Amino acid sequence: MIMDVKENLYSMFGLEDEVALITGTDQGIGEAMAYGLAKAGARIAIADKKFNNACIVAERLEKSGVKALPFKVDVQDADNVDLMVSNVIRAFGTIDILVNNTGVSRREECVKMTEEDWDQVVNVNLKGTFLCSRAVGRIMLGNRKGKVINLASMMSAVVQAKRGPYAASKAGIVQFTKVLAVEWAPYNINVNAIGPGYVLTDINKELLESNTFEYFVSKIPLGRWSIAEDLIGATIFLSSKVSSYITGQVLYVDGGYLCL
Repeated sequence: MIMDVKENLYSMFGLEDEVALITGTDQGIGEAMAYGLAKAGARIAIADKKFNNACIVAERLEKSGVKALPFKVDVQDADNVDLMVSNVIRAFGTIDILVNNTGVSRREECVKMTEEDWDQVVNVNLKGTFLCSRAVGRIMLGNRKGKVINLASMMSAVVQAKRGPYAASKAGIVQFTKVLAVEWAPYNINVNAIGPGYVLTDINKELLESNTFEYFVSKIPLGRWSIAEDLIGATIFLSSKVSSYITGQVLYVDGGYLCL
């Protein structure tokens, strides 16, 4: 048995002939995930509200030797999401893996937070995850198989000041992940979440440029902020056969932050 596992290790993690749809490219996380899934053998559809961004990422992936096609989507708009999924199906024939990566944040005290800012964060992060999951889920339910990975955050487990809508939306994503996992388990669909810690991306630019940066580093047992590429392993794992008995879980990639 051990020899069989060793001999078939690549096939267990390999994603040949799988089609992966990743939403969101602005922060670099989506591009890193797409690159990792492509190197594992998947064909890549990458979608963003800014179509030019999706094109740039797809072009970079193509230059690195992997197949990727760009698509435009506003994850807040149901009709737009359905159209994007239809276009992906037209191009690739199916969708086997969905990574709900699109996300935004607004930092402000709750008493100063505008309704518009609250709605944008919750609509993009939480409603967007719902709409994309619903649209792709219809395909996966018909195929009776699939992998869904939602982007949560360590902010779904701990909180900080000025992160009201972000923390609320990410905690909602965790609970939504569990609901989908239960609903779709009879169809052989695994639904899990990845909870990144502090990642060196533009979404954290304010913290990176503040005098609290070293303080946050001191709270991470591994002693550094993560980079987007640190999420590749978790993404491949949750997309592959080796995670076939894992569903409704959150895999925190936080350098040990939540251990303290």
